[in-house]
Amino acid sequence: MSDRIILGITGMPGAGKTTVAKHISSRGIKALAMGDIIREKAKEMGYGAGKEGQKMVVKELREAGGKDIVAKLTLEKMIGMGLENVIIDGIRSMHEVELFSSNFKVILLAVHASQARRYEFLSKRGRTDDPHKIEDFRERDKLELELGIGTVIALSDLMIVNEDISLNELHARADSLIEKHNIFGSKK
Repeated sequence: MSDRIILGITGMPGAGKTTVAKHISSRGIKALAMGDIIREKAKEMGYGAGKEGQKMVVKELREAGGKDIVAKLTLEKMIGMGLENVIIDGIRSMHEVELFSSNFKVILLAVHASQARRYEFLSKRGRTDDPHKIEDFRERDKLELELGIGTVIALSDLMIVNEDISLNELHARADSLIEKHNIFGSKK
């Protein structure tokens, strides 16, 4: 098994994945967001960074490059940056986990929150692809589940429940898991 580590963060939209990834990356470990790679490709391919553009680019990329194409693009970026250890925000399928596992030791961390809390977070976040209506939110959840995110969450090594806690408590829970499991040598 490789000494190179990926801490893969998964969870449904709005659960707090990016918040956790950014906090853990403050320990000096680079974080890459798979969603950023999709948004970059959507702009590059002329679809724009909105929800519909992202859906179109993911569909095209998967048809041309397979179910793990976003992971392949992320891996290319990691290698290009010379990263040995990395946090990957937004792993959505076991195809992606399998690709990363062929090159790195992968530790999966699921961030979980209720639908109500996630919708509240997304409503306040303000990104162009965030749902503005509950129907859009539910449709996005359905799409994520069809991609296989439920399996990744269920098979995760670690979990943080982001419910009825403050931002400081969320950070403390992330710190505790990183230290307890000695991930990345537990740099502070």
